[in-house]
Amino acid sequence: MEKPAKTDYEIHPLLKKRWSPRALASGKIETDKWHRLFEAARWSPSCNNEQPWQFIVGQNGDETFGKILSTLADGNVPWAKNAGGLVIIIGKKVNDWSAYDTGQSIAYFSVQATAEDLFVHQMAGFDPKKAAEIFGIPEESQALVAMAVGYAGDIKQLPEYQQKRELQERARNPQKEFVFSGKFGQPATL
Repeated sequence: MEKPAKTDYEIHPLLKKRWSPRALASGKIETDKWHRLFEAARWSPSCNNEQPWQFIVGQNGDETFGKILSTLADGNVPWAKNAGGLVIIIGKKVNDWSAYDTGQSIAYFSVQATAEDLFVHQMAGFDPKKAAEIFGIPEESQALVAMAVGYAGDIKQLPEYQQKRELQERARNPQKEFVFSGKFGQPATL
């Protein structure tokens, strides 16, 4: 299912196409695609080139996938279990901008996924302490978010309330609410 953003200004087609569906197919994601996704993340910007991002990846059906699934909030499990892969995103605490840089790596990963006809759904709804315990994540690193990766799936596989959410029109705040000039809260006059 495609659900392009209805933008006020023209943006790159990949950015317009990117969205976070819950209806994902459990089909295997090809190894070369995984490598391209992580290569895109690898080349994202980072403060002092510290590259704080780290990932734990599981493919549907393997032990790591099941372990990641066990860290997800109850509301995410019914749909995330169908994804082709699950990933825990970890930021190594090397400087004050580590979480920001790790987020950029996922932005690059997401755009590459869109180019590969894959979808990414990032989730704050997971237990980072449980992830740290299960995977032995060291104290100098922090599990920040989980994400599901996969090909588009059948919306009918979702519970009815989630089907409705999938069909809702995508919306974003207008630029005047977040682009300021002169002082905070004063819309920029670009």
